[in-house]
Amino acid sequence: MVNRNVRLSLFSGRNFTGRRLDFRRAVAVRNLGVFGFNNVLSSFRLSNVVNPNQVTLILFSRTNFRGAFRVFRGSQNVANLGLFKFDNVTSSFILVGRRLTNAQIAQIQSRGVASLNALEISE
Repeated sequence: MVNRNVRLSLFSGRNFTGRRLDFRRAVAVRNLGVFGFNNVLSSFRLSNVVNPNQVTLILFSRTNFRGAFRVFRGSQNVANLGLFKFDNVTSSFILVGRRLTNAQIAQIQSRGVASLNALEISE
């Protein structure tokens, strides 16, 4: 059930404005273009409603979990991805209800496979 406790709201505008896309469980999205959200992410709200520390979000600059990436661990609100030099560049992401290690993330990126017991969405 741990992967059903996560919540993610993506916003196309800074400060949680613009178009919104919500997820209420662990998910691995290979291509945000499926939602018409490729390269438009500017802010997000991330949480685990049961254990706030047990959530990881990985944003990737290319589809299929490739390219540059940024990792966010623990419940948090990020109002401006520009502060992380990642505004309007996200093309895929992984959201899970636990803390992933840097080694696990490197393995995901090198293989291009999430395999984390998360719902996978592709084109």
